[in-house]
Amino acid sequence: MASIDLVSSSVNGSAESKKPTPNIAAAIPRIPIPGPKVYNHQLETQGNDKWPPATYQNYLPAWPNDKYPPIEAYTHIDPGTRADPQLPDLHPPGSKHTPINPTIGTKITGVQLSSLSDAGKDQLALLAAQRKVLVFRDQDFADLPVEKALEFGSYFGRLHVHHSSATAGEHHQIHIVHRGAGDETWSRFFKGRSSHVSFHTDVITEAQPAGTTFMYILDLPEAGGDTIFADQVQAYKRLSPGFQERLHGLRAQYSGPDGGRGGICRRESVTVEHPIVRTHPVTNEKALFFTKGSCQGIVGYKKEESDMILGFLASHTSGGQDFQVRVKWKKGTVVVWDNRVTAHSSILDWETGERRHLARITPQAEKPFETPFAGT
Repeated sequence: MASIDLVSSSVNGSAESKKPTPNIAAAIPRIPIPGPKVYNHQLETQGNDKWPPATYQNYLPAWPNDKYPPIEAYTHIDPGTRADPQLPDLHPPGSKHTPINPTIGTKITGVQLSSLSDAGKDQLALLAAQRKVLVFRDQDFADLPVEKALEFGSYFGRLHVHHSSATAGEHHQIHIVHRGAGDETWSRFFKGRSSHVSFHTDVITEAQPAGTTFMYILDLPEAGGDTIFADQVQAYKRLSPGFQERLHGLRAQYSGPDGGRGGICRRESVTVEHPIVRTHPVTNEKALFFTKGSCQGIVGYKKEESDMILGFLASHTSGGQDFQVRVKWKKGTVVVWDNRVTAHSSILDWETGERRHLARITPQAEKPFETPFAGT
């Protein structure tokens, strides 16, 4: 598995205090939330003798129990279709593009995402489709007003609002990933499990799942908490032609939202079907497209048959270190990836109790489609 360097550092930046969301009882020191976590608002905002307060308090998690209407279909036109294939805006003087793996992952320095023109954003969408995962260092994204970050993300598609996850206060289009200071999730989790790795594609339970996606670091442990990405185009190509052909035409069924681990559910449940082999609208590449953990089964197959195929594909993806990259977060990192042609998993490997805090902006793309099997 390819990986990239990590410079250990604490995160610095603007720490904007924010009034707690009315749906969170901030005055209560410890607040149970959906699932196994416990959120300590006082520790996150004030810190203590052992832990500093959260750096970006305008991104602290909130769990508003609002009710959302069903998501309506919309026509998505991928910005990558408009891009100059020479990508001039992503190669300004002094910039550097470093491949991480031959087919997936590029580390980019000397390009400030927040300064890109619309033409540059088109090129960003194209490069993300081609290289699957882009790692930008030394970015000011976390320091932007949240509204500006959302405005940037909305260029790439309608922004998804998650049915159950934490949000950044009233900014419901921000998906927050957060383990607070003193978190002991690892201790509880590994009493019953041997590994935390779980490859998935974001919001696959929607009729129009995620496309070009953005995640940026806010606080991080000194070591650990990496994210692994798998190239699902290569995963498809590694299969024998006969097995590739067998997968074409198969559709997997997903149902969601389901209440987010028995907790908040802001939208009524829907059932969707997606092709297991998906074609990218810009590159025309075929990729495996599934999330075993949230899949109800392959349409028309018995449970045992479906489990066998999905189990093999999940093992194939997770075991494919030769078509994966492991991204090490550090201050100022923004990762841009195309959810249509990748799968990813977080890594729960630090036992220090250090805070890990990230924000994700998730534009929705087109309804997944497949093109006919082309053979070898």
